[in-house]
This record gives sequence, structure tokens and C-alpha cells, in this order.
Amino acid sequence: MKEHLELRYLQRLAELYPTIAKASTEIINLQSILNLPKGTEHFITDIHGEYEAFSHVLKNGSGSVKKKIDDVFGHTLSAADKNALATLIYYPKEKMDLVAKKEKHMDDWYRITLYRLIEICKTVASKYTRSKVRKALPKDFAYVIEELITEKSEVLDKEAYYNAIVDTIINIGRAEEFIVALSELIQRLVIDHLHILGDIYDRGPGPDRIMDKLLNYHTLDIQWGNHDILWMGAASGQQACIATVLRNCARYGNLDILEDGYGINMLPLATLALEVYKDDPCTLFKIKGEANYNKAEDELNMKMHKAITIIQFKLEGQLIARRKSFAMEERRLLDKIDYEKGTILLDGETYPMLDTNFPTIDPKNPYKLTEMEKNVIERLQSAFEQCEKLQQHMNLLLNKGSLYKVFNNNLLYHGCLPMDENGKFVKVNIYGKNYSGKALYDILEMYVRKAFFAIDDTEREKGRDILWFIWSNRNSPLFGKDKMATFERYFLADPATHVEKKNPYYSKQNDEKVMNRILREFGLGSDGHIVNGHVPVLQCAGESPVKCGGKVLVIDGGFSKAYQAKTGIAGYTLIYNSYGMMLVAHKPFTSAEEAIANETDIHSERIMVEMAPHRMHVGDTDNGKALKERIEELEELLAAYRSGLIIEKP
Repeated sequence: MKEHLELRYLQRLAELYPTIAKASTEIINLQSILNLPKGTEHFITDIHGEYEAFSHVLKNGSGSVKKKIDDVFGHTLSAADKNALATLIYYPKEKMDLVAKKEKHMDDWYRITLYRLIEICKTVASKYTRSKVRKALPKDFAYVIEELITEKSEVLDKEAYYNAIVDTIINIGRAEEFIVALSELIQRLVIDHLHILGDIYDRGPGPDRIMDKLLNYHTLDIQWGNHDILWMGAASGQQACIATVLRNCARYGNLDILEDGYGINMLPLATLALEVYKDDPCTLFKIKGEANYNKAEDELNMKMHKAITIIQFKLEGQLIARRKSFAMEERRLLDKIDYEKGTILLDGETYPMLDTNFPTIDPKNPYKLTEMEKNVIERLQSAFEQCEKLQQHMNLLLNKGSLYKVFNNNLLYHGCLPMDENGKFVKVNIYGKNYSGKALYDILEMYVRKAFFAIDDTEREKGRDILWFIWSNRNSPLFGKDKMATFERYFLADPATHVEKKNPYYSKQNDEKVMNRILREFGLGSDGHIVNGHVPVLQCAGESPVKCGGKVLVIDGGFSKAYQAKTGIAGYTLIYNSYGMMLVAHKPFTSAEEAIANETDIHSERIMVEMAPHRMHVGDTDNGKALKERIEELEELLAAYRSGLIIEKP
């Protein structure tokens, strides 16, 4: 039976390579790819809607573009010229507009710039096959760029050959378009693959723009963060997730994301808020961070903020009651309030409430929505489910994303692996069965996908509710705390009630035995690495992103402006190239306009985490393993041709 299956597979392979010559050529091609330098992987996490900073880091490859400029030109260019060239590569159209206002001899500038960009292109393309570079070339200029960056041994006067091409580009008025094409090609080739370790959404103002950019990114994978999961839940129609998304947007003054970014109408919520809380100043619901609202807008935002917060707590209470296996009864708090005294009984202690005006809550049935609240959430549910752009973004998360990924000896996930104080994986009840470790990740991911793709209504509903579970449950690998103290932070003054205790995973990150156990759980050896984000590294307090001797890398350094005062930096990224792993710490990014006008870059500091014992090649990667397997299969096909088992079809 096995021999029969192997023969059938070889016959299928023979359809792709019908002759000895074609099979042999493919073996040679694959073997040559194995000996190319390993492509550069770029790791980013916890972007939180900061589109401009994220976009700039993609453009500069966390300093990779500047490094290529240094490699190519060394001391032959001044620091000012290098900065100008880097800025041009990041923002070619905008930079050329500024240059044109000052430069009197644009043809000379075009010529010098084109030659410089061509040299950088040659360098960044050198680690790829011609086929891969060809696929990356812009269609309009593909042939010309390939001519310029490919060595022509048959051309005797190479200088005259290249000069003729460049002069023609300038003379026919296509220099600016060509400079844009070369700049974007450089941006694309300095990064071979992008890893995003979660939390694209919430806090910052531009998650929709980030998702638009990722839709067209050449190659990436995404490990879902808890905030991404929340938006996925909202897009699937899960009402508690929808309410929480709106509350987060209102809290950070980002309701524009929903209205302008996704076309979701906020009028029903605004109408409810103005009617129910017209005489309530809602002072506990001020915008967090900076906002460009006038007084009237600010007052409306606070009322909407309170309105959706109360709706959220009601919906969460209903969900917890419906899903007993989530074991979250202690987080149903509206029935613990004494509405006459204005106090709440929490963990055996009575606390005064900072706000006692709850006109939509019936003390006898506190989790029941009013008719007006029900109408609002149903209209929002319909808007989220029918928003074409939002669903397109969620499809990207589903198609390119997962809860974890094992890639090139690295284990990538956003948050943690739930464990007890002894470092033992916690068993978590998911709809009546217990799961831990990798199995917990796998079952949760299965239900995430059911929320979108299950045909059975019951299974689809389970999937939707599990998205909220992942967002907020103490045993969720993407949350990793004993509770989400949202209610306490709004309504109770005692800071002790605000504390969210982290899962023991975070205190075990320097415990080599525990970290090795995690690596084994996911099929990796002790030489592997764990890369995750979620919890910001407080660099200004002396915390290090490098843990367990480099085995664990926590790369959340505060892309979100809301965190930067605490972290002391504006985000980490990780670069993994043919020479090893390098952590990059970034200073805050001001704006693209300033970067263009003043030729400023994000100041970044590089820390070598691990130097490879030898320069790594494609053959040392997961893709290399797959190519080696393909070579073995093709060698078997050759043997089958030569033995007469399979006949060539010229």
C-alpha cells in the first residue's frame, strides 16, 4: 500500500517535472537557494493603533535601511547625505516635492540619486534569487530595474550601458516615478518576513490604517493579541465584545475610528447618552490621554462613555451567567451594589461607590437591558457584522493569524502560557473538557475560527463567546491576570481593588527549567527562543526585555503613546538576520512631516541578543528543511525515470 501511494505521489510530481532535464534543473535551483543568506525577519508587537510610528518602522526596517546605506557608501558620503538618502527612501514622493523647491539642477540631482539607489538595490537584492527579486519588482519598471541591478558580464562598456539607461529615464521625464519605485523596492527587500505579535487595535487612533497597510504587505504572520481578539469578537457579532470595543474607543477619544474608519454610526449611542445622562456630568468617564475635542464634544464623549460602560457590564453579566464553565461568577458585580446606600460588597469588604447615578439599572434585575439599550446594541451588532471593511480586516487576521507560531526555532505568542506557582501548566475548562499547555492554545484557536466559519449555530455561538473568554478570563493565555478590574478602576477609590495580579508565568520567565518545558511543549529544543509581548517592559525602571539568558525576549516596549511615560521608550522590535538576533529599542516618533522636513529618523539603539556561530543560510531555516525534502522527492523522481518506473513526457 505504501509503495502504491509513493508511486502515485511520484506520478503527480512528474506532472510538474515531466522530464529528467526539468527535474534536474529544479534540483539545481533549489540547491542554490539553500546556499543563499537567511532572509531578515522583523518582529513587532503591541502597535496599538500608532500608525505613523509603525509605518515609519516598516519603512526603515528598524534601522536596516540606514545600515545598508552605511554598508554601501561607508565614508564616501557625509552623515547629512546619508540622512537625506534614507529619508528619500522612506518618503520618496514627499521628499522630492521639498527638493524640487530648492534644487536648481534637478536633472543632476536625479542622476546622482538614481545611481545611489541602484547601488543600494544591488546590495539588498543580493541575498535573494533573481526570481524572488523579479516578483518584487514594480510592473511598470520591472525590466529596466532588473537590467540596472543585474551584473552584465557580456557588456564590455558597463558604465556607458548604465549611463544610457539612466539618461533615458531622466530625458523622458520618468525619473521621479523611477525613484519612487526603487525606494519602495528597497523598503520591501530589507525585510524578508514580518511577524506581528499582536495588539494592532485599541488606544491609538489608526488601527484601520495599519490593517490597510498589512493587507498589501508582501509576507507576514500575526499572532493575535487580546485587543485583536476583542475586535474579532465584535466583528463576529458578540455583543459584550462590541460594547467593550466602544468603551475602549470612548475612553481614549477614538470613536472616530468607528465612524470615519469603519463607517459605524454612533448616533444611536449618542442619542441614548444624551437622553439618559443629560443631567449627569459623567466626570469619572473623562478621556484618557490627549484628545482634540472641544468642550461640547468632550461632554458628549463622557456621556457616551458611561452609557456603553453600563451596557458592557450588563452584557458581561448575562454572558457569565450563560457560560457557567467560564467560572467567572465573581466578576458579576452589578448585583453586589447596594443602590440605596451607594456601596458595593466586594470580596467580603464594603466600599463606597464614586458614582451612584444608574438610571438604566433595575436593582431587582440589574443585568437586564432597557429597551433603548437593547435597540442600541442590536443596531451596533448589525453594523459590525455588515461592515465590509471591518470584515476584510478580520479575514486578514484569520488568514494570516493564529494564537501562536513556531518558526525558525522561535516560539511566538502574544501573552503567556497559564501556569501555577510551581510552573505547572494550569488545566482550563473549555466547554466541559480540561486543556493545558499547547492543547489549550489549540482548542481556543479552533473555537475562534468556529465563531466565523461554523455552520452549526450552537458551535458558532460558542466560538463567539470564547472570544470574550480569551479577552478577559484569568486562564486566558492572552490576558494572563487574575481579573480585569475595569469596574473597580471606574467606580472605587481604593487602589488595592484596582490590582490585577499577573499569572505566575511572568515571574517564571527567568526560570530556565520552566521556559525549557514550554519550548518542549511546542516541539522545540532548549536552544529555541520564546518571543512575546503584551506586558510593557519598563526600561526606565531597569527592566530588561532579554530574560533567561536570551531564551525569552519580551518585545513590548510601548509603541502606544499611553505607555511611553512608563516604559521610557517607544517600542522594541526584533531583527533576526543571517548574523543572529538583534533587539532594537526605539525613541518616540514625532511625525512623518518632521521626519521628511528635518530628515530625522527614529533614534534606535541595537542590542545584540545572540550572534550566530556562522552566517546562516536558507538551508538553516524551516523553509530550507522543506526545500531539502523537495530535493529528496525530486531525486526519487529522477531515479524513477532512470529505472523506467515512470516514463518521461517531453
